[in-house]
Amino acid sequence: MAQKKKSKRKGHIYGLVFWLCLIILIAPFAVLGWVIYSAMQDQGVPVIGNRYEGDLDPAITRTQLEQVEAAVKKVEGVESAFVSMPTATLRVYADLNDDATAETINVKTDEVFNAVASVLDPAVYFKQTETKKMYDLEIHVYNFVKEPETRKYEEIVADTTDDGFVYMIETLNSGMEIPLKSLVSEPKDAELAKSLRESAAAREAKANQPSEAPAEGGEVEINDQDEPEGSEDIDTGEEGGEVDNSEPDTGQGD
Repeated sequence: MAQKKKSKRKGHIYGLVFWLCLIILIAPFAVLGWVIYSAMQDQGVPVIGNRYEGDLDPAITRTQLEQVEAAVKKVEGVESAFVSMPTATLRVYADLNDDATAETINVKTDEVFNAVASVLDPAVYFKQTETKKMYDLEIHVYNFVKEPETRKYEEIVADTTDDGFVYMIETLNSGMEIPLKSLVSEPKDAELAKSLRESAAAREAKANQPSEAPAEGGEVEINDQDEPEGSEDIDTGEEGGEVDNSEPDTGQGD
């Protein structure tokens, strides 16, 4: 009786081990099959998501953007201003008087920053935490130099050596403690900037040079001084004799 119970217990244990091993072997193939099946079902379907899910809280509203623009326009010396917010970066653009100097624009950049801060608290909207990301801020302050109508605006921007042209950008990323200002209209290396401008101007001048097209029909015109030695002029009969233009005698009488 005892031997029968032992054999039954061993058979039960062997059965459990068999099914456990079978499950362990089948499980990876089942998971792989499910992944392949899901991928085939989702084929051709776009993946829609929000990379800022859980971030940008509180969010900047359209009303606040309008308030920021109105506040910046009230800064003394600002002729025009507008704001834009692609993705999670708020960009503020302020055009000052044409005669504004670098020192003036430096001061006005701080005033524009304060105008933005009066609507959007930097510690709330432009400061990330351990659990969420927040907005970045860019402030662009510049002037436009009065130039002759024959000169294009692109040329004025490209030639940063023009007296009076100033462009300053103040940046505050959500990971920064204090904003950073940069005078982008003044090159870090003046000699290198001048060399690059001269090289670009030379390439543009070379590209604009008209190319010499061959004569029509592919013929090349040869000047008299290019004629090879030993060539003789063809006698047209105009000099040294007259050309007989009379009809030849055919032997028929009148």
